[in-house]
Amino acid sequence: QVQLVESGGGLVQPGGSLRLSCAASGSFVGIRPMGWYRQVPGEERELVARFTSGGSTDYADSVKGRFTISRENAKNTVYLQMNSLKPEDTAVYYCNFLSQYGHVYWGQGTQVTVSS
Repeated sequence: QVQLVESGGGLVQPGGSLRLSCAASGSFVGIRPMGWYRQVPGEERELVARFTSGGSTDYADSVKGRFTISRENAKNTVYLQMNSLKPEDTAVYYCNFLSQYGHVYWGQGTQVTVSS
């Protein structure tokens, strides 16, 4: 079993920045693929940014150049630095973790609201 604890969401004005954190704990081996997704009411959850199993990164086109995903392996923590935030970035952001058995885990979600 894997537990994911997210933090860092909140209210920010357009053009502002936020950093999300997600710490993984529990039973797993090695450095696992982790990432961030987001969802707004009535829409499907979508990829924001992720680390692949090979260690490379993927970004949604809508966030390229503004968001940066990083990780601190010793702490099993992944971060999402979000700059130049726009109102359309408003969503619940979820951390995602893929175990060595192919199980997908999700964090509880953290609300990000971009509004003046």
